[in-house]
Amino acid sequence: MKKKSLNAKKIIHKKLLKKLKNPKIKNIYNIFNNNLTNFKNSYNIAIALSGGEDSLALAYLAKCYSIKNNLKVYFYHVDHGLRKESELEANQLRRQMKHYDINCKILKWRGPKPKSNIQSIARNKRYSLIKKECIKNKIQLLLTGHHIEDVYENFLIRLLRGSGLKGLISFYSIMSNDDKLLKIIRPLYEIKKKDLSYISSNVFNFFINDSSNTSLNFKRIRIRNLLLNLKEEGLDENKLKLTLTNLSSSEDTINYYVKKNLEYNTFLNNNSYLVKSDFLKEPFEIIFRSLSIIFQKVGKTYYPPRGKNLQNLIRSLSSKKFKKTTLSGCIVEKVNNSIKIYKEK
Repeated sequence: MKKKSLNAKKIIHKKLLKKLKNPKIKNIYNIFNNNLTNFKNSYNIAIALSGGEDSLALAYLAKCYSIKNNLKVYFYHVDHGLRKESELEANQLRRQMKHYDINCKILKWRGPKPKSNIQSIARNKRYSLIKKECIKNKIQLLLTGHHIEDVYENFLIRLLRGSGLKGLISFYSIMSNDDKLLKIIRPLYEIKKKDLSYISSNVFNFFINDSSNTSLNFKRIRIRNLLLNLKEEGLDENKLKLTLTNLSSSEDTINYYVKKNLEYNTFLNNNSYLVKSDFLKEPFEIIFRSLSIIFQKVGKTYYPPRGKNLQNLIRSLSSKKFKKTTLSGCIVEKVNNSIKIYKEK
């Protein structure tokens, strides 16, 4: 690198780090840094950069993190092509980021676009494009800019779907998944949106204003407005957080007994599980989750069987007439008073 370019980069880095002297920004950076403690020096990192205030705040924090730890961080923006101005905005974002020594790669969603369930399909496509790029560049860790209001919105959306305990609190965690190829984490999941907006305006004074973020055509936006109405009725952020904390405590308790059930009532031999009769004497939820884990391990699948299919199996296992069945690529067979679960050939 030329000396002139190197000096220019040093000046940019110095200006960015100087912003950390702001007590409010420093406090958020410390939370961000602490949430990455378990991943330090072990992973290449990528940032999902939408260009909104939240992701720009994440981009700034990640850039400071990369400067302080002398590591490379990749930045990816997905142009969904769902709005006519999206390509223009993507190029504008890339130009703006260059002023801060952030090289943002634009990934394009090509092909036909959906006319319904747009946000969900777009989200899946976005992660698919970024994941493909991460795997190509041997990146093991993807950071997203989700904040505490996103957690509340997700909680209500899942409540409306009739989700169980695990689903209700699924967003209230730093870890989004535990994929062997790519871990996705939310290092800002307990930070308020207004604090991320503060960082974004303080550092960049620029963001992409996506009109779909205010469109009532999308459920998430209607839920966002519902949260404001619920706040007037007394269900504020503190009570929502308390509810999520209490539910998380219950989840930890269930996981404890699931672990005990697997430890004392199953036997693993050559990638097949032998399930003792006492296994089925546990409460339904413990049996359900224990079996989900067994099917994932034996079948070597990322997702467990569908809930309805697993529920039907549990009812069948309690019947004296049960002998043998298949589910999720596995064979379930009664052997004396036990159940054997092994992979289909």
